[in-house]
Amino acid sequence: MDVPAVTDTLDIYMSEINRFPVLSAEEEFSLAVRLVKYNDMEAATKLVVSNLRFVVKIAHEYRNYGLKLSDLVQEGNIGLMHAVKKFDPYKGYRLISYAVWWIRAYMQNYIIKSWSLVKIGTTQTQRKLFFKLAEAKKKLEGLSEKRPEFAEIAESIGVRPEEIEEMDRRLGGRDLSLDAQVTDDGVATHLDQLIYEGESQETELIRQEEMALVRRHIAGALAKLNEKESFIIKNRIMAEDPMTLQAIGNYYRITRERARQIEKQAVKKLALAIPYLGSETKLIEG
Repeated sequence: MDVPAVTDTLDIYMSEINRFPVLSAEEEFSLAVRLVKYNDMEAATKLVVSNLRFVVKIAHEYRNYGLKLSDLVQEGNIGLMHAVKKFDPYKGYRLISYAVWWIRAYMQNYIIKSWSLVKIGTTQTQRKLFFKLAEAKKKLEGLSEKRPEFAEIAESIGVRPEEIEEMDRRLGGRDLSLDAQVTDDGVATHLDQLIYEGESQETELIRQEEMALVRRHIAGALAKLNEKESFIIKNRIMAEDPMTLQAIGNYYRITRERARQIEKQAVKKLALAIPYLGSETKLIEG
């Protein structure tokens, strides 16, 4: 019988880590003692790899939070390595019984950090709420067949209704990266789903070409203006940060009204040189 090819990344990872046998209590104790006494890195590696399968099992408990399972496994592995480093074999319990707390802590911390730019789990109560709220909702909905009230959830968890309401609001407003993929196995991102409400590329190109043509004609027409008229056009009509009439008046030591008259005269000269300038040019009052 042909065995189907393993294509999923996590399946490949599982097939690799399952090659490492689960250690007996005696083997685990011996390796842990070598690590504690002699800082034996080979013993530490064996303790880690023999428990990697348990990290994947724990990661499945958190897969409903919308994060990639592979990322959760990676964080859990860091927690496992931390547990191995701190494990005391003389306490009388197995490594995984101790490590599970570190594995969960690293996964939960990663979930909270990934959920929102705004901190969610800043207190022990909030951390408890974050991971218990969805579970409590589902349980109460199953019992009553309707959406439970905040008071009911609060009573079942042992916190105040106000805290439930606040956490529910935070969970409903999760941050989402526009660069994130819509599905784990696809290439489309959330950015691809946004509707662009601006000009089309064709319209934008036409507009840019028209403005470039106007600027070229204006540049030629400026030669027909005197020094003051040319200065006002360049610094009022064509400038990205236009000067006010008062600033121009101060520059030439003339009144604001005189600056406005010169501007009006300069625009008329340009309009004669460029017939369609009137539709493209807007006088700036100030």
